Amino acid sequence: MREHRRRWATGIVTAVAAVMTALGATAGPAAADAAGNVGVATGYSHTCAVPADGSLWCWGGNGRGQLGDGTTTARTTPGRVGTATDWTAIDAGPSFNCGLRADGGLWCWGNNLRGQLGDGTTTNRATPVRVGTAAWSTVSAGDSHTCGVRTGGTLWCWGFNRLGQLGTGSNYYETAPVQVGTATTWADVTTGYGHSCATRTDGSLWCWGDGTTGQLGIGVLSYRTTPERVGTETSWNGVTAGYGFTCGTRTDGTLWCWGENGYGQLGNTGTYQTTPTRVGTGTTWARVAAGDSSACAARADGSLWCWGNNANGQLGDGTTTHRSAPVRVGTAITWSSDAAVNYHGCGMRTDDSLWCWGGNGSGQLGDGTTTPRTSPALVTL
Repeated sequence: MREHRRRWATGIVTAVAAVMTALGATAGPAAADAAGNVGVATGYSHTCAVPADGSLWCWGGNGRGQLGDGTTTARTTPGRVGTATDWTAIDAGPSFNCGLRADGGLWCWGNNLRGQLGDGTTTNRATPVRVGTAAWSTVSAGDSHTCGVRTGGTLWCWGFNRLGQLGTGSNYYETAPVQVGTATTWADVTTGYGHSCATRTDGSLWCWGDGTTGQLGIGVLSYRTTPERVGTETSWNGVTAGYGFTCGTRTDGTLWCWGENGYGQLGNTGTYQTTPTRVGTGTTWARVAAGDSSACAARADGSLWCWGNNANGQLGDGTTTHRSAPVRVGTAITWSSDAAVNYHGCGMRTDDSLWCWGGNGSGQLGDGTTTPRTSPALVTL
């Protein structure tokens, strides 16, 4: 989602340091790129990461083949996906993933009930399958739909569309990418449960789909089946969609959230918000990532902060207390801008180490156990 992923959204490097050492690889930092792509992704109960050597690793729950290893067997430690060494980005939905390779190729795998893998079918895939032959610059995996921006600046979406989240005003679902409008100036996109948002190269922000909790940011509690502009600002440089809320950063370092607020995921107290609402007074926010009903963001000083739902310890603050304002994750000032959160969280530090925390019932923390953690722990083999 991405973040990603970005949601809900999602480059982790040495999460699997021991593996890379064994392979003779040298790890280096891999933070979010200009298009917002990152190398770590958290689904509901699985995690995937792209180290600096371009290999791909996944672990945790695998009931839909989301680990990409050709099986449906869960793993409590990282397992490599294929032999390719040119992966550049990864994003995760609840039980599926999509990733980019250096040639711009887009590959998806896992759950495909609503066509969210984009391969023209509704067949689950236990190994990555390529989505057409086009070159892509960014991708975001939502709950049951996916969107991506191609290298030419066009925007495409596919999968479930019951709430208008594809932005095409078309069918109930699409099993292959469908272009959203005709614009060629899209920069990045994020997908939530039933809504999507995207930025353009002019710094404007656009959202569509389910807006019944205000997550579209356009001042309404209704649906939009095609993109609608959020305000008039031209300074958005990042956006991330959660289940029913959205957050974004602006070029002045400010952080804004809107939508549903039952767990404090907007970073403040009160009810839902239908337009962007500023989170605190800080002006050093670098990147924000939203999950189901939680969010985490890095600041320019290298600190990491999380807020919202904390029932599984996914905020990493040592508790299971929900937070309606950003709370700092430990005291480290070496976090990069590459982090992801869902019912568990993972983040990269500048020394190339990967740390995960939160729910672990399927081994998604990658530490060889199924024991949950309320604070970050280094991922080792």
